[in-house]
Amino acid sequence: MPASTTWRNYRKICNLHIFASHRLDANQYLRRTKVEQLFADVRHSSRVGEAVEIRRAAFKTTLSFMSNTIFSIDLSDSSQTSEEFREIVQGILEELRKPNFGDYFPIANLDLQGNRRRMTIHLRKIMDLFDHVIDERVLFIAATETTTSTIEWAMAELLRNPQALLEARRELKQIIGKGNLVEESNFTCLPYLQAIVKETLRLHPPAPFLIPRKAEADIEVHNFVVPKGAQVFINAWVIGRDPNFWEEPDLFRPERFIRSEMDVKGNDFGLIPFGGGRRICPGLPLAMRMLHSMLGTLIHSFDWELEDGVALENLNMDEKFHFVLQKA
Repeated sequence: MPASTTWRNYRKICNLHIFASHRLDANQYLRRTKVEQLFADVRHSSRVGEAVEIRRAAFKTTLSFMSNTIFSIDLSDSSQTSEEFREIVQGILEELRKPNFGDYFPIANLDLQGNRRRMTIHLRKIMDLFDHVIDERVLFIAATETTTSTIEWAMAELLRNPQALLEARRELKQIIGKGNLVEESNFTCLPYLQAIVKETLRLHPPAPFLIPRKAEADIEVHNFVVPKGAQVFINAWVIGRDPNFWEEPDLFRPERFIRSEMDVKGNDFGLIPFGGGRRICPGLPLAMRMLHSMLGTLIHSFDWELEDGVALENLNMDEKFHFVLQKA
């Protein structure tokens, strides 16, 4: 959408009524309840000796966070609903990933590959779940999947780097103590946990090409002219792994952020997983609270190991480049 009056109104609603700090503070009890449920689910799996699928557990919790925050309903109140929603989200992201050749011939309104037809089917299913909030669904889908993916990547990286996992547990135990469930504000002030989240977002930005932009005028960048109306993608994945900017860019090293002022709020262009400027992700404040409280609870409360004795060096870290950067 162009930066029009309508867009500014939508953005204002997000900033003032959904993701403002005082709003998030007021409804943090909802997220605490959902973290308690996450803790209980993982504890049950631990006691009966079954493996935990991080993606599924994180998706269910994130779906609860988002649906309660935005819609005041819980779309994960049953495993069937959660699984149904997850399948719809996967379908939508799959269609978003595919190039649509019909876009290059907008006058003809072509749907040569059936993208629009399949997307219509997915969106109709979304309408069946919450047709009264249909206008908010795209923001909602993006938030659930990006948070889920980041939690999964963080846990995978920590399992591959036992020393980082040990350091995180040590920090959490020292500051939080032996209790398992704490206020989310306690998690967001922990330096090493913050560093883990930043390092995960650097290596695995949830939206590797951010959200497409459109040039409002001809602009020259390093002797290259971007013409007015051109669609522009920002490759956050490459920026986060640029060897000219990062030392040992392919290694998971949270300590690089311990004494660094660099943040993910759009002011440091070496780390822009949420974008920047007026198009920065409006859900950033909520996302950071969710990531820290969920990840902190999982690290603090349980001893983790790979399923069935899988060796660390054999853990598959292949990436699947969709609209969201998923673990293949």
